[in-house]
Amino acid sequence: MNIGVLGTGMVGQTISAKLSELGHDVMIGTRDVATTLARTEPHPYGFPPFGVWHQEHAQVKLGSLAEAAAYGDMLINATNGVGSLQALELAGESNLNGKILIDIANPLDFSQGMPPALSVCNTDSIGEQIQRAYPDVKVVKTLNTVTAFLMVNPAQVGDADHTLFVCGNDEAAKAQVTGWLKGWFGWKDVIDLGDITNARGTEMLLPIWVRLFGVLKTGMFNFKVVQ
Repeated sequence: MNIGVLGTGMVGQTISAKLSELGHDVMIGTRDVATTLARTEPHPYGFPPFGVWHQEHAQVKLGSLAEAAAYGDMLINATNGVGSLQALELAGESNLNGKILIDIANPLDFSQGMPPALSVCNTDSIGEQIQRAYPDVKVVKTLNTVTAFLMVNPAQVGDADHTLFVCGNDEAAKAQVTGWLKGWFGWKDVIDLGDITNARGTEMLLPIWVRLFGVLKTGMFNFKVVQ
């Protein structure tokens, strides 16, 4: 499958590398290719500068947001949540329409330092904003409640015995994405919360997630729903 991943940060890199490893043709999209390749600063969590990472993953194509969106039969929004709508505008509505868009973004606002606030919450969410802006896109919110490494390999914690959530308005798209989560990455417990308004709940898990990260000194943990 041709997959377009929007965003070149830690999440975009981790998702792209795994999908490519699984045999998919992946293009990762950025606002400015030259600027992205010219970055020399490493990621604060140990990732190398993007140019170094890309040399190590040369099979992952690199293009503009619009090029990646046009390339993908399915798309993943791995951009910073506060900039997601602008990034999708640059990707181009015609390149998005009719496609499944897995939205991983969270509305984390670091402008006042740590811990971050949520730029949108309670009565709205990034997932809903994207769906309203692009009604012909099949937005499925998922993966945003775990760190990037667990997204693609949940077995790293508790033998994958923990919970992931999906929500979205298109039932067929959610079923397809759930199958990918289980088949590609090994997720066992995926709960369908319902329509896209439930993105409010998953995005609002992030304040407690961030505080647990601070206490545990690692992102290698997750929540499990027990009945």
